[in-house]
Amino acid sequence: MSSEAQQTEEWADVTPDAARRLVKAAVEAFAERGYHATTTRDIASRAGMSPAALYIHYKTKEELLYQISGVGHRLALGMLERAADGGGSPAERLADAVRSFARWQAERHTTARVVQYELGALGEEHHAELLDVRRRTDGAVRRIIQDGVTAGDFDVPDVSGTTLAVLSLCVDVARWFNPEGRRTPEEVGKLYADLVLRMVGAARPEA
Repeated sequence: MSSEAQQTEEWADVTPDAARRLVKAAVEAFAERGYHATTTRDIASRAGMSPAALYIHYKTKEELLYQISGVGHRLALGMLERAADGGGSPAERLADAVRSFARWQAERHTTARVVQYELGALGEEHHAELLDVRRRTDGAVRRIIQDGVTAGDFDVPDVSGTTLAVLSLCVDVARWFNPEGRRTPEEVGKLYADLVLRMVGAARPEA
């Protein structure tokens, strides 16, 4: 799937079309310049619109960031909760969680950079709301790891610390991934799943 097609799919629920164009333009601008260095004029220009047209759909630049960050955080939560609640052994569920999450960070690396690294720019209420989503995301992965420890499948002395390490490993993909590089998003997902299973001392399930 092309980058343009991925973006269209990613923001399919954002309507009308003008609002979707603004979100896509904001993602590109925030990823390239950072939230604080980006102006509403920058975003409107990228979307082929006037600054006044932007305010019809989003009252502030922060509202745009909240839209982007909210979609990204909830996608991650859904992905990891499905893995946590899925069938199979703890090792299979952990591999599925990491493979999916790391692959998404690579496939949507521009959006993921904004979601992961601009959270602190949100207003207090929005920031608190998405921190709660992050805690639930952390909880889904921690639950899988704890299941593996309880079953005797994982050798993990610090479940919370290991959960943090696993999530940090996946999130960092958005920082370094280059679509012109030698690894595809699928290959990154498979590599990271294998690395994490080694980290927790698990036997690696067949792919």
